[in-house]
Amino acid sequence: MGMASKRVYEKGRRADDGPMERKPYSSDLTDAQWQLIESLIPPAKPGGRDRETDMREVVNAIQYRVRNGCGWRNLPHDFPPHGTVWYYYWTWMRDGTWVLIHDCLREQVRQAVGKEPTPSAGVLDSQSVKTTEKGGPKATMPASR
Repeated sequence: MGMASKRVYEKGRRADDGPMERKPYSSDLTDAQWQLIESLIPPAKPGGRDRETDMREVVNAIQYRVRNGCGWRNLPHDFPPHGTVWYYYWTWMRDGTWVLIHDCLREQVRQAVGKEPTPSAGVLDSQSVKTTEKGGPKATMPASR
C-alpha cells in the first residue's frame, strides 16, 4: 500500500472533519483499487451543498464492516459517522452502484488471468439446484394468514 493511501486521524476527529492521515486497516482500498472504482461513485446531488465526506473513507468503512462483521454503530471513530456510511451503503444498494463496482472489479480480475471480461456460460447441476421430492403444485404450501 502506498504512502498516499495512509490516513492517520487524531483522537476525537472524524474522517470527514478534514484531511488528515490515519493508520490503514487491512480492509482499506489500495490506491490502485480506488482508481478503478472512483469514477463509479455517484456525484453529489445537484442543488445541495457541496459534499464534504471523503467517499474513499465511506467505501473503506463499508469494507471494514463487511470484513469484520461489526454493527454500523461499532465502526471505528476514525471513519465518517456511522449514519453517513449507512446512508451511502443503502443508497448505492438501491441505485445499482454496488452492482457497477462489482462488475468493474470482476472484469478486471478476469482479464488479469487471461479470460474474457464477462463470463459466457454458467453451470447448474442437480447438487447445486435443490428441488422438492413431491414436485408439482402440491409441493408448495398454501399461504398462511
